[in-house]
Amino acid sequence: MTTLPFEPPFENPIVFLVDDDERIRTSLARALDKRGFHVESFASAETFLDAYDRRQPGCLVLDYGMPGLNGLDLQKHLAANNLFVPIIFISGQGGVPESVQAMKAGAIDFLEKPFRQSELVACINTAFEADLAARSAEEVSKTARDKFELLTAREKEIAIFIIRHPSTTSSKEIGRQLDISPRTVDHHRARILEKMSIGSVAELIDLSGTAALLPADPVKDRALLSRSVAT
Repeated sequence: MTTLPFEPPFENPIVFLVDDDERIRTSLARALDKRGFHVESFASAETFLDAYDRRQPGCLVLDYGMPGLNGLDLQKHLAANNLFVPIIFISGQGGVPESVQAMKAGAIDFLEKPFRQSELVACINTAFEADLAARSAEEVSKTARDKFELLTAREKEIAIFIIRHPSTTSSKEIGRQLDISPRTVDHHRARILEKMSIGSVAELIDLSGTAALLPADPVKDRALLSRSVAT
């Protein structure tokens, strides 16, 4: 029984192999299978997109030069649709400009054919780890956003003010700016921390940056609060 070169951080990660050359697809899939990887092969970027489920962890081993939608086009398409898939480019014709472009767009690596299998395996391990990190961060962000939605309109108003004005977090100053009493601010702030499962205003500010709790446009902040303001 073969085993992966490392213990996968999630169940059944997949190596998505996209290459229009059938011989390369077959040889690489067999080699990776022998090393314990689960591989799904595709002859084109289009067939990969038709089959891809964003919930499935893994990475993409992608031929740079293909007819139709090429590797770089697929990378751009995934990014434009907020689909994070760690990409390892493989190419028999790409040069420095192509590799630089791919790496700037976030590729894990750019391997020129022929390459050693050990190089590809190392890249796949790195890609799996990157996928885990991205999925873990997104889960933290989603949980924080869900908790933020549990706040009342007044609690959101205070939370938004704190996040927008991190240097002005005293209850007295917040109350003055929002025309409510400092005691009311204290009450709502305690509820905010409790509902968000955090221990301090500093944590709220930090969390807002990583979880993108608020829209970038302050006008949208007002829309967020327009339903009602519960005191």
